[in-house]
Amino acid sequence: MASFFNSLRDLFTDSRTDIGERFEILREAINGTMSNFHMARDHRSGKIIGLKILDTEKMVAFEARFKGLNKPSEGAIAAQLKHPRIVDTFEFGVAKDGRHYILMEFVPGTGMNVLLKQVEPKLAGHHHELVREMAESIDAVHRAGFIHRDICPRNFIVSPECDSLKLIDFGLTVPAKKEYFLPGNRTGTPLYMAPEIVRRKPTDQRVDIFSFGVTSYQLCSNEFPWPSGDTTGKGALQHDARPPQEILELVPNLNKTLARVIMQCIAAEPNNRLQTAEAVVKALKNVNSDTN
Repeated sequence: MASFFNSLRDLFTDSRTDIGERFEILREAINGTMSNFHMARDHRSGKIIGLKILDTEKMVAFEARFKGLNKPSEGAIAAQLKHPRIVDTFEFGVAKDGRHYILMEFVPGTGMNVLLKQVEPKLAGHHHELVREMAESIDAVHRAGFIHRDICPRNFIVSPECDSLKLIDFGLTVPAKKEYFLPGNRTGTPLYMAPEIVRRKPTDQRVDIFSFGVTSYQLCSNEFPWPSGDTTGKGALQHDARPPQEILELVPNLNKTLARVIMQCIAAEPNNRLQTAEAVVKALKNVNSDTN
């Protein structure tokens, strides 16, 4: 009888995580577009982890775009992505206070966007490695059956030595299925958006290849392929209205293969780009230095 009542008690006990009790916040939150990210200690394991707490209002608004499609949550998507170049997700769920959280490895390093803004000298000589690792991370996302949709420097954490990186943040990621390719879902970071997103045309995984190309171009030259004064969607309208500046004009000594791959990836017409992330990885396989 006692075991029956114990089972009944467990059935009605709220086993959801109490964020305040379980985690010790070690570093103030980094505010993202749809979430806050903390460095924290998990009292259950004693480990230092990354704790992402989603903005419920923004998350609900985004998920409402896919009503009826049974879209997996950000946590469910992230948990499927296991690759050395992608941040590892350990757990996701809903806390006692109703907030959605994602528990992941804490990756030491700095956002690539910060390093580019600082013109970090340690990046010099590592461009080819970082470009190749970005391509590998995107290839892993695509092989798992998803489109990241927000490839940009902010979503790559670069190691303290600036010789490796990991892809983070799957808040805008969707399955690579035809029902998600329909026009109108304009999401991403404007200056890295593919023209088909900006113009509200049908999309596919090649939008990530375009964004990868812009990110790689910026990494190697510290400039954008197009004038970047307007960082809104209006600024992104030029992505198919004017040709990008040839990267070798800015960085004459850049490895020619690396330069060619980058320029192919930022072609306005999707059919003129390298067609898959796997093809990008293969094209970069024999690039062993930033320069010739």
